[in-house]
Amino acid sequence: MEMPEGPSVKKFSLLASPFVGQMVMEVGGSSKQINLKNLKELWFHDCQVHGKNLFLAFGFDEREIVMSRPHETEQEGRSLEKVMDTGRDGIVLPQIKSQESKGPDADNLLQDADCTGPAVPEEPWRWLHFHFGLFGSVRANEFARAQRANKKGDWKDPSPRLVLHFDGGGFLAFYNCRMAWCSGPNTKPTYDILSVHFHRGQALEALCKPRLVCAILLDQRYFSGLGNIIKNEILYSSRIHPLSQGVLLPRKSAESLVDHALRFSSDWLHNKLQGQGLHYQVYMKEACPLGHQVLKESLGPRTGWKRLTWWCPDCQVLYT
Repeated sequence: MEMPEGPSVKKFSLLASPFVGQMVMEVGGSSKQINLKNLKELWFHDCQVHGKNLFLAFGFDEREIVMSRPHETEQEGRSLEKVMDTGRDGIVLPQIKSQESKGPDADNLLQDADCTGPAVPEEPWRWLHFHFGLFGSVRANEFARAQRANKKGDWKDPSPRLVLHFDGGGFLAFYNCRMAWCSGPNTKPTYDILSVHFHRGQALEALCKPRLVCAILLDQRYFSGLGNIIKNEILYSSRIHPLSQGVLLPRKSAESLVDHALRFSSDWLHNKLQGQGLHYQVYMKEACPLGHQVLKESLGPRTGWKRLTWWCPDCQVLYT
């Protein structure tokens, strides 16, 4: 299993966006990471997704929502309906607003979206940062149900970490996630593979680094939201071996890799919102579409984190 990647978290944000502008009336859940009671009677101010991270802002006064977002809350509330009604080639990806980065990029290879620090009570609103585990999800106006019996043979429904009931009558349920208060997202939307601000030139520049291409793609500083599933699939589609050196990639191959990253992510989001699965070419497969044997191994930097990788030695070229 893989933790939710960019398309999944984008779907979570589209489910939460219609509740922007409403007050939290009741709070429940099993999380001990924050004091859940602090959310009661706060106004849901904003919703942003950055890569694999979801940020929800809660304010103390309804007027702050109107002043800061006079027309965008209604627009975001219709985002899910827009995407559902739009064909794959014309998929609508709502604009992601973000604050400018307030510090240097972290050195961690798999750096996720960061926060600038804990919020103080005197601020007009504060942000709740969500990072999801292997089975993490967000549900709107419904609870998750058990799909199989547990080890004890019991059909026990998953327990939500957080449940927010709003004054409009609906609710949001958050599962298998970590959460913490922060003063806001510290991210660069130009590196988010599902953002309209994604910068193609910066992505190509990152791919020219003297590092393994499989590691570059998972570096959230350059390809925010791109995870292991996307990595496997786009490397195969671009016919690039995961252990290729980025600096040795032909320009045409690097451009193909970026194109496939954007297309695969967009198609994945579209299928998720349509309730459809996505057909993988090599991920968890024994053979590629051409019938060649697919190899599976944990690959990565010699001294870094290695990730389980599927690739076809016949179709994918090793640049080294």
